[in-house]
Amino acid sequence: MPGAPPPASAAPGVPPQVPRSAASSVAAWFDAERPAARPGIWRYGYRPLKAAEEKLAPVTVVGMLVPLVLALGVWSFWRRGVVPWQFVLLRMFTPDDWWWGGTKATPKPVEGQTVVLPGEHAALAYDGLFFVVLVVAVAVLGSWPAIVRHYVGRRPQPARALVSLLLALVVLSFVFPEAFPVGWDPVPVVGPLLSLTVLVSGGYDLMASQLYTDALYTVVTLLVLWPFARLGGWLPYARRLLAARRPAEDAGPHAPERPRSQWPALRDSGQHEAAELLTAEVAGGRMNDVDCTRVEHAFHDARGGAGLAAFRDTVLRYGGAAWTHPSGARDLPHRAARHDLLAGQVRIGRWTAGERAPQPYHDAGAALGPEVLGTSLLAVGPSGSGKTRALVEPVTEALALQALTGRVAVVAVSAPGRPLGPDGSFDVIVRVGDPSSTHDLDPYAESDDPDEAAALLAEALTGDLDPAGGPGAATALAQLLGPFRAVHGRFPALPELRELLEGDTGALTALRETLTASGDDVMVRELDARLRQTGTPGDPGRALADRLGLLNRPVFADFFGGGGATRPFSLRAVAHHPLRVRIDLPEHGHEEAGRLITRLVMAQFHAVVQQSGRPHFACLVLDDATGTVTAGSVRRIQRLRGQNAGVLLTLRTVADVPEALHGPLYGAVGCRMAFCGVTTWDGSRFAQAWGTEWVETTEVAKHTVFADQPMTRAVHALRKLVTGKAVTTDAVTVKQVERERWSASELAHGVPAGHAVLSLTTVTGEHAPPLLVDLRG
Repeated sequence: MPGAPPPASAAPGVPPQVPRSAASSVAAWFDAERPAARPGIWRYGYRPLKAAEEKLAPVTVVGMLVPLVLALGVWSFWRRGVVPWQFVLLRMFTPDDWWWGGTKATPKPVEGQTVVLPGEHAALAYDGLFFVVLVVAVAVLGSWPAIVRHYVGRRPQPARALVSLLLALVVLSFVFPEAFPVGWDPVPVVGPLLSLTVLVSGGYDLMASQLYTDALYTVVTLLVLWPFARLGGWLPYARRLLAARRPAEDAGPHAPERPRSQWPALRDSGQHEAAELLTAEVAGGRMNDVDCTRVEHAFHDARGGAGLAAFRDTVLRYGGAAWTHPSGARDLPHRAARHDLLAGQVRIGRWTAGERAPQPYHDAGAALGPEVLGTSLLAVGPSGSGKTRALVEPVTEALALQALTGRVAVVAVSAPGRPLGPDGSFDVIVRVGDPSSTHDLDPYAESDDPDEAAALLAEALTGDLDPAGGPGAATALAQLLGPFRAVHGRFPALPELRELLEGDTGALTALRETLTASGDDVMVRELDARLRQTGTPGDPGRALADRLGLLNRPVFADFFGGGGATRPFSLRAVAHHPLRVRIDLPEHGHEEAGRLITRLVMAQFHAVVQQSGRPHFACLVLDDATGTVTAGSVRRIQRLRGQNAGVLLTLRTVADVPEALHGPLYGAVGCRMAFCGVTTWDGSRFAQAWGTEWVETTEVAKHTVFADQPMTRAVHALRKLVTGKAVTTDAVTVKQVERERWSASELAHGVPAGHAVLSLTTVTGEHAPPLLVDLRG
């Protein structure tokens, strides 16, 4: 990607000079088009595929000519009056005294009328009506509109307008042949209208009016030209020509459209000085893609309010280093994936062209961004299928890179023994159980509310147990946390909390005596309620203490508020700042403790993102969500879409989630990804979530032909003797059937190595069907 990352020794905001080629690559990246595309398509450099040129089959051309030939024959017979029952309708709707008796339709004069031969005018109008019906029938049966649109409507302007105008003149030459140098008679259009005028008005006065005849000819001409004007796009083309010829003084001095690297939007807002400075920064190679994206986002935020003056002052003071991330970093130390920060996307592969894939996805890049991660993503695949390498690491790197622009906050929980990205890509790194860690994890998320802190701990400690016991566990914890905070002004460390949960007499007695001495009757009642439940058969304290013992090990002695040299870190900071946080789980036999920590992080993340007024997107990435999906977390995932947040969960198998939560989990996430190698049991869950679709199938059945005639049977017997096959006929059946988008068997055995099936949903409700992605492309 363009933009060389500055070295660590460089002062924040003043990256060193880079070669001119690098500066030009940044400008080219900034100026590249990013057309609107369907969800999941890599927009940088995307060129929508043109629809395949539709070819007309020969039978279509024949079908166009056959109705025309038949219509000419029918019209010839009609003009001669030899069509059976030709005048039945005419005689039915006209008076009998208009015709001579004993004839089919011979007009005669009518006494007392100003019209000499009303039957003759009625016959002319009748011929015109039949001619219109015949033309419409020929056009419909011969598919003339579709054929004309195929050959004319796809031409570029002005050829499209000229061809349609030529066709209109040809048709007008048949309607008004006297206006063109042609020698044929007019088709029955104007004459029948004039005869109808005579019959309706009861005389020839209107026909003698020049104004009426001119108006009639004008209406007929417009009616003939109207379909050809739509075919040729005359009106839009005329508007485009008029806009191109508009005087320059109407829109000010004409200036060529500036590329994006010259900040045209900033110039249009009147900030020419700031635009010139930023243009020079980009051209001089002192800004990379992170800087360009960060400054552009700052400008959009300032333009939406009244901060343009402050924006100008900041740009003039700091240049491309304005609004640098609080860490001072303007790029990551290393990039392993392809990123497009302006579109907020990271490329993870390439959509494969196939029968299931819509045409816009054929061989287009597959990309993810906050617009789809905001609906949360669930990925399932066995070990070695590439979940971490092809999905988790690129997404984490993209979120960390976008955090430098101030638009994203990311919390990445690494699987044991595999950190997600280098240390230089994160602001806070919590290595639980590692003495060299500089940060500790606050188990209470800097909460002041005992009930909230108790709910977080209860979700982490007992969330994977019986869901019915969750409220009881949270109540038991709150009955201890509230009194302890009232006495000590803080929540207890985990070892202290474990003693209280186990019912240590000395700790509980000292706590109650202090509360009694202070006169806090409310907290005394809370503690007394806990004391009454201690040791009873339904006491949740024992289970909480046992689970808490997993974190109360010597390796974790200096963590979770244990008083070590590490600095406590609260996940609540993610809601206020675009932080990059990485939490490394402990290794070497602490798998269950790692799951408790992951559940704690997930519960805290859900709690802190509920705060309103957060401008940036927050995302939680779990490299291994085994044992961390609970009934409470599934309910909270459903609400993240409206809170500008999302989670990315990976599982080796759906069996790591309680069976009762399979359906709710697939329904809570908007994006689902099945890697190669999933089992049929896991594939069945995806198949149910993705549903079915209507497809057209063709079935060919061969039936043996049994002849009745002796000669035919002899021919069939001879043919069977020569070919060795009985004479058959094909019965073709085309029908619409409902089929699974991806069956469990196809997901388990039909996904090649290095591929996955991915479906996406954006926060605005757009959908991308489950399609095959080549993660190596």
